[in-house]
Amino acid sequence: MLVPESRLQARTCSPRPLASAVLPRRAPSDPSASPPDLTRAGPPPEAPPSARIRPHVPPPGRVPARPPRATCPLEGGARGSAGKMFFLLPLPAVGRVGLRRLGWRHFWSRGLSAGDMTKGLVLGIYSKEKDDDEPQFTSAGENFDKLVSGKLKELLPISGPPLKAGKTRTFHGLHQDFPSVVVVGLGQRAAGINDQENWHEGKENIRAAVAAGCRQVQDLELSSVEVDPCGDAQAAAEGAVLGLFEYDDLKNKKKTVVSAKLHGSGDQEAWQRGVLLASGQNLARHLMETPANEMTPTKFAQIIEENLKNASSKTRVCIRPKSWIEEQGMGSFLSVAKGSDEPPVFLEIHYTGSPDAGEPPLVFVGKGITFDSGGISIKGSANMDLMRADMGGAAAICSAIVSAAKLGLPINIVGLAPLCENMPSGKANKPGDVVRAKNGKTIQVDNTDAEGRLILADALCYAHTFNPEVIIDAATLTGAMDIALGSGATGVFTNSSWLWNRLFEASIETGDRVWRMPLFEHYTRQVVDCQLADVNNIGKYRSAGACTAAAFLKEFVTHPKWAHLDIAGVMTNKDEVPYLRKGMAGRPTRTLVEFLLRFSQDKACA
Repeated sequence: MLVPESRLQARTCSPRPLASAVLPRRAPSDPSASPPDLTRAGPPPEAPPSARIRPHVPPPGRVPARPPRATCPLEGGARGSAGKMFFLLPLPAVGRVGLRRLGWRHFWSRGLSAGDMTKGLVLGIYSKEKDDDEPQFTSAGENFDKLVSGKLKELLPISGPPLKAGKTRTFHGLHQDFPSVVVVGLGQRAAGINDQENWHEGKENIRAAVAAGCRQVQDLELSSVEVDPCGDAQAAAEGAVLGLFEYDDLKNKKKTVVSAKLHGSGDQEAWQRGVLLASGQNLARHLMETPANEMTPTKFAQIIEENLKNASSKTRVCIRPKSWIEEQGMGSFLSVAKGSDEPPVFLEIHYTGSPDAGEPPLVFVGKGITFDSGGISIKGSANMDLMRADMGGAAAICSAIVSAAKLGLPINIVGLAPLCENMPSGKANKPGDVVRAKNGKTIQVDNTDAEGRLILADALCYAHTFNPEVIIDAATLTGAMDIALGSGATGVFTNSSWLWNRLFEASIETGDRVWRMPLFEHYTRQVVDCQLADVNNIGKYRSAGACTAAAFLKEFVTHPKWAHLDIAGVMTNKDEVPYLRKGMAGRPTRTLVEFLLRFSQDKACA
């Protein structure tokens, strides 16, 4: 790694203040040998005669002995020798990093091209099992340390305290191919499924550590990074791809785009699977993050159509207009859409991966409110901008189906997304209005801000027409769910223990957790006790809002395997999930994909 001329100084044996770089001079053993090329660093100043190194001349007839080593005291008590060099480079936030015992001629004569200077490397290290143990590198880390003759292990303990899980330390100039090497803490080597946390702790540690390491590379403005698989190439890929994502489409100044790939010849299949799952979640994050004036119902449908067609030839997309919605008798959906000038869209997507096209599909339904003002029951202005992501359910289920199509899963899947805005106007729903759903039930709309359940009611009725294997809906439905679980887990309401177990097992693998919520008759009574219609769109009481919302949806479901995922609490990320930057989270896309993957495997084994 080249050091700027202003930071490069020659050292003599007399003490002086700490310099940016310390380079003891070397006297060539052969006077005819060409000196090192210092044209890029500037010639070192001439040392005084008393400090010059005089070559050793042996008596005639004797075999020349090795020249004596001239030493020079270095700051901090270290010592350097002629022919060796020790860099003390100014570093970002990770402290001082050294490069020791690399030959001057070897390091500089090779020359580093601009391409060589754009690659970083992320390596993992485990925590100590006992206090008197030494931290252990991964196999990739051990191999790299051998490649640099043990320099990494030599420098790590003197560069700072032992690395904790998710923490990083950056080393510069260790190897010509990697000007910057980031070592990341992986926690305990034996970490596995944590029954208290309901996730695989080892996989989560890898995701968090690799994400932190890749961001360090991005901050150094390197355009590519090779990533240590850290014992689980899929988790490492997920950490890299999720950790590097940031929505900056509308900014003139953008972060460096970093391309991540697997270091070494490890499990490429697992790495690619991790990239695919993480890319699916990033698609959902992109859809949710885009401003509402850019992400209209029509635009959302077009983006999904494009992604799905690129994913597989076994897909079909139907973008249903308002006229079709009217023909289907979806009065509940239309009552929400009529308040906005943006036309509603009913998006219907099909992936036919099974050899039997007539095999019953899994049906995913997603709430698609591309902006939610609350309607006449208008929201407060604080944080209303976040309601551009009120179509997070539609984003998650559509992105999951795109990922399933890329994986080529041998199952049939249908995705349904009613898309519209919820806006106040002279045509909007008014509190007390009664509307009629597709199944003929009437609904008293006492709160126009409880609109998500209105559009889902018609979509769930339509889902039954496909004779589905299961029905799963996802929606940023209630603030009450955010109050109940926060960002810790998605709330799941289901009438099927079989379906709950499959979702729960998938969430342990992905780290994007779910938690079962009650679907008691106790809550149903609070929504069917209605003055003007068959059912009310809010419960009789203020409490248990997420439960009464699920009970409302249950009135439009007759299928024995149905699950409702309330994802309001996991819509955004502040700093709770370390491998996601602040912004829209795209959760629980990977859990849905993992569920589909396991379902297809179970089906194949049956």
